[in-house]
Amino acid sequence: MGCFLVSSPQGHSGKTVVTVGLCKLLTNRGLSIQPFKKGPDYIDPSWLTIAAGRGCRNLDLFLIPKEKLIQTFARACEEADLAIVEGAMGLYDGLDSQQTTAEISRLLNIPILLVVNTSRMTGSIAAMVKGYQLFETGIKIVGVILNYVSGSRHEKKLREAVEEHCAIPVLGGIPRDPDLQIAERHLGLIPSKESSEAESLVERIGNKLKPYLDLDQILKIAQGFSPPRPSPRALEESRERAPEVRLGVMHDQVFNFYYPENLEALRQENAELIFINSLQDRLPPVDGLYIGGGFPEFFVKQLEENRLLRKDIAESIEAGLPVYAECAGLMYLCRKIHWQGRSHEMVGVIPAEVEISQRPEGHGYVLAEVTDENPLLPIGLTIRGHEFHHSRLSVKNGIRFAYEIKRGHGIDGKRDGIFYKNLFASYMHLHASGTPCWAEAFVSLARRQGKTPLKEAKYG
Repeated sequence: MGCFLVSSPQGHSGKTVVTVGLCKLLTNRGLSIQPFKKGPDYIDPSWLTIAAGRGCRNLDLFLIPKEKLIQTFARACEEADLAIVEGAMGLYDGLDSQQTTAEISRLLNIPILLVVNTSRMTGSIAAMVKGYQLFETGIKIVGVILNYVSGSRHEKKLREAVEEHCAIPVLGGIPRDPDLQIAERHLGLIPSKESSEAESLVERIGNKLKPYLDLDQILKIAQGFSPPRPSPRALEESRERAPEVRLGVMHDQVFNFYYPENLEALRQENAELIFINSLQDRLPPVDGLYIGGGFPEFFVKQLEENRLLRKDIAESIEAGLPVYAECAGLMYLCRKIHWQGRSHEMVGVIPAEVEISQRPEGHGYVLAEVTDENPLLPIGLTIRGHEFHHSRLSVKNGIRFAYEIKRGHGIDGKRDGIFYKNLFASYMHLHASGTPCWAEAFVSLARRQGKTPLKEAKYG
C-alpha cells in the first residue's frame, strides 16, 4: 500500500483543495483511497470523505495516544490501495513539537508533498523549501506542488529553482482560479453536509486540477513508502454480539460533527445506532441519545419549528433518558438561541440561553478534570478534548458542572460539563480513542436507565 501526506509551509496555502482533488482524481482511476486529516477538525474530513468515497479519519496526537493512532491508521487502511493524509496549518506548527504534522509524518513514515503558495515569489521558493527539508530530521519532503502560479514564465522560474536547489521534483503547478474554492465562514470551510452541491463541487475541483498535477509521478513516489504496522494483538477485532441497547444519534445538516471512532466505540459496546433528522423526525424508541456538534445557528428557525421533537426530548430527559451532547448539542438543549437580533426556542432542559458571538469564545485543545459526581464519568479522570465555538451561555443558578477546565475555555473559562439527571452536555468534544471509558459508560448508563416510563408509555 502506498501513502503520502499533503502539507504546506503555512495555512491558507490551498492544501485542502489540493488534497480533495487528489482523492477524487485517484479514486476516479479506480484506486481505493483512504483519507485522513491531521488534527481535530470535522469539516475538512467531510469533504475528503466525499472525494474518496471512504470515511476520513482524524490523526491527532493530543487526543489519541501514539499506539492508538498507529492502530487507527492501520485499521482504516485495510483493503485500501493508497492512504492520503491532509496536514494542518504549516508543517511544523502545533501545540508543541510533538503535535505537528511533521511528527505524524515521522511516526507513520509518510512522505510529504509540500503545497506552496507561490504568490509574489520566484527563486526564494528554493530557500523556503530547502529550509523545510533541513529543519528537522526523520521527515521526507519528496515533491512540491506550486499553487497560485501567475503564468507559464512564473511557473518556469519556480520549477527551475526547486529542482536545482532542493533535488526534488515539482509535481504540479496550479493557477489561481476562483472555481478552486470551497466556501468558508467563521470556523473554516462550510461542512459538506450543508451543501446540496457538495459532490458536484468535488467533481469540479478534480476536473480543474487534473491538467496541472503529475498523477503518475505522485503515485510512483507514494508506492515507495509503507507505514508501520501495529502488533497483531492491537488489530484483533472485537466479537460481534447482538445489540443490547438502541441509541439515537442526531445526524443531519445541523448535527454532523462525529468522529467515526466514537460511533464505532458505541457499536462495540453493543449499541444499535438509530440516526435521527432533527429538522423533521420525532424521537424514536431509544435507550439513549447522542447529539454531536455542528452549526445550529444556521438552522435555528427549522429546529424551533420541529416542536414535537423538542417536546419528546425534553419529556424523555425529565423521565431519565440518558443523553450525551457536545457543543451544538449543548446549545440545542438550552432554552433559547439568540442570533442576529432574533430569539428561537430550543429544547429548554438546560436553564441557560445561548448568545452567538462575532468572535471565538473557545477555540483549541482542552484539558478538563472531572470534579463532581455525575452519571457518566468518574471523579478524578482527566479528559483531553477540543472546542471551537462562537457562542456563550448565560447560565442560571442551580446548574451543576462535572468538569474543571485546566486548559481551554469551556462554558465560563473555569467549568464545563453540565449534568442533570441522566443528561451530560459540554462544549468540549472528546475522542473515544483517547477516552475509551466514555463509550462503555454511556452504553452502560443507557442499559440501566434507558427503559424510562415515558418511553414505555409512548411506544409500548
